[in-house]
Amino acid sequence: MLRRQSTGARYVTSVCTGSFALVAAGLLRGKRATSHWASLGLLERFGVTPTAQRVVHDGNVVTGAGVTSGMDFALSLAAEVFSPDVAKRVQLAIEYDPSPPFDAGSPERPEADAAQVEQTIEAMRELRGPLVDRAVDRLSQRRML
Repeated sequence: MLRRQSTGARYVTSVCTGSFALVAAGLLRGKRATSHWASLGLLERFGVTPTAQRVVHDGNVVTGAGVTSGMDFALSLAAEVFSPDVAKRVQLAIEYDPSPPFDAGSPERPEADAAQVEQTIEAMRELRGPLVDRAVDRLSQRRML
């Protein structure tokens, strides 16, 4: 259904691990995309180029990283659809002025716990890896990969 609905869509979008729904619909093949950092590497198995950015535009496909990147994602789309000025007005209206109390919000940040990052990525590989393998097999059989 998602694949059918995407036909002719101006934008096809997802945030966080929603990128895997786009993969399952065959909409990310050969594209750059992002997802939550703990699952980002799994996208490569589907022929996607994992990109560790908060928002990734590739053609009409726009993906956002973790849940909080959804704000950046929404503002970037507002700028594209309307104008940067409109997006700035929206940002001001919603008082989107992030100032996190710690500098640990992504694996690349200096206060991020490297052991936690590794443990979380490994846990996602163990938890989601078999599901990803089955999905890759099914999509390959359908020639969607």
